[in-house]
Amino acid sequence: MLSGIVSWIVATIGKLGYTGIVALMFLESSFFPFPSEVVVPPAGYLASQGEMNLGLVIAAGIAGSILGAVFNYWISLAFGRPFFKRFGKYFLVSEKSLDRADEFFAKHGHISTFIGRLLPGIRQLISLPAGLARMNIPLFLFFTTLGSGIWVVILALVGFWVGNNQEMVTRYMQTATYISIAACMVLAAGYMVYNRRRAKDVTRKR
Repeated sequence: MLSGIVSWIVATIGKLGYTGIVALMFLESSFFPFPSEVVVPPAGYLASQGEMNLGLVIAAGIAGSILGAVFNYWISLAFGRPFFKRFGKYFLVSEKSLDRADEFFAKHGHISTFIGRLLPGIRQLISLPAGLARMNIPLFLFFTTLGSGIWVVILALVGFWVGNNQEMVTRYMQTATYISIAACMVLAAGYMVYNRRRAKDVTRKR
């Protein structure tokens, strides 16, 4: 079934070109269940065959990811807080917890957004709490682009190097995912240590 889906995506991208990549990655980056692993690698494969340009494939993938993330951000910003203010008690979400989320993203939204874009199952959802907390838009866009860019480059290069062999693509993407998770854990730990040291320095100066 997966090979049939991949074949359809290759054909779709072949017909729609870079617009197809943007559209499919928009779906992947929003809350629709559409995995990027079956979108960008086939486009990378087409680039290896000379039918597409690898740089434009990456640019289109990043553009689609940003548009999907902005869509989620807007949905959460427009409807999230009013919804939780009205029905939050039924989900054990109080107004104080919303205020804490605002405070958290004001301090740590940049690293949360960046790391979130690199983690499976979270990259599509990280824009929702960012919108709910009204995270600074330029910062949100910058770190969304940075995280999405890294992931799209990995996807495109895997497709370019491995080709249309879905089994090999899956194997390489599993390895890339494990490395990404490990790198994010190290980055998060380093960020926590840095913040603790900075807090101690501030306390000493006082």
